[in-house]
Amino acid sequence: MVDTWSFHYNSLRETQLLYNDPHEYLINLFRDPYDSGVTKFLESSYSYWNDLKSNFFIKILSIFNIFSFGNYYTNVIFYSFITMFGPVALFRVMNDVYPGKKIQVLIAVFLIPSFLYWTSGLHKEGLLFLGFSLVIFNFYFGLKERKFSIARIFFILVGLLLVLALRNFLLVILVPALIAWCLASRFPKRPLTVFGICYIFFMIFFFSSKYLSPGLNFPKAVVVKQKEFVALVGNSSVPMNKLEPTLPSFIANLPQAISLSVIRPYMSDVRHILSLAAAIETDVLLLLFFIFLLGKTKHRDEHQPTIFLYFCLFLSFSVLITIGYVVNNLGAIVRYRSIVLPILLTPIFCGLNWERINILFVGNIKNKNNIKNI
Repeated sequence: MVDTWSFHYNSLRETQLLYNDPHEYLINLFRDPYDSGVTKFLESSYSYWNDLKSNFFIKILSIFNIFSFGNYYTNVIFYSFITMFGPVALFRVMNDVYPGKKIQVLIAVFLIPSFLYWTSGLHKEGLLFLGFSLVIFNFYFGLKERKFSIARIFFILVGLLLVLALRNFLLVILVPALIAWCLASRFPKRPLTVFGICYIFFMIFFFSSKYLSPGLNFPKAVVVKQKEFVALVGNSSVPMNKLEPTLPSFIANLPQAISLSVIRPYMSDVRHILSLAAAIETDVLLLLFFIFLLGKTKHRDEHQPTIFLYFCLFLSFSVLITIGYVVNNLGAIVRYRSIVLPILLTPIFCGLNWERINILFVGNIKNKNNIKNI
């Protein structure tokens, strides 16, 4: 809540600037306060792009203040109304991909607790997910209809700009996933092969880009981000191994990254009611994921939309692994990963045999009750 109220108080000052100096209000978002801050795309210190994520968000809230008279709770309503278009757009995509499974799609897109919590208040995650959804919605229907109208291209660019402004490193993850999706649609008979080749190429570029330009040293940027997070003191921070900007170090730290971003928080990490809720959610979702994997090996659906499924999996796990390499605060991990949960979980929810799960769990409970009665 400290972050969200801080954004609100800063937006009030920004609104006052609009009344007192409209010219400065209109141009200050595009001004680089540092000597070469624009060139530091992935850096955190003296970087225009690092400041942009907060400045852009505050600027949006300052516009809300004009209509809400600076009331925080009214701004929450405005913000939630706008960001609701993100889940709605993803719902329309998933409902088209998985016809006849509206309930599963509805639950996965709208009702995952951590996603609902972090995208409903004045946090950047709501707008960030809206950006993701605008890109996915227009890209999906553009590929399906084999037509990218001016409107579709415009909304794709708007979505990419939202991601760029609010969390620019996610753009580096989203664009490769879109390229792989596009190429797999051109070669639909071997989608996994296409995705695999594309991501091998992207990994090579990730580690060799520093030789093209020092400003594109992606491994170093990840290492610096990790150092900055480790330096922060938080109630839910956990120890993590030091990462080096080399391929062997990234491979050695991969299990730790997966553990942090996918499996934690453990029950032993619980410190308060919110961490308990996060731990329970994680355990339940992991259980459903393993049931999904076991079920698909025996009952594979030939009509499964594999290309879109691979896009969801590759994009989601790329985001999760990146978070695991960088962040050691469990609260921040739960928050950052929340935006990919609907993308990752909807194919899983729609691929599960819920009747079998119902029989498995509900049936066992009934059997236990019958034994007690006897």
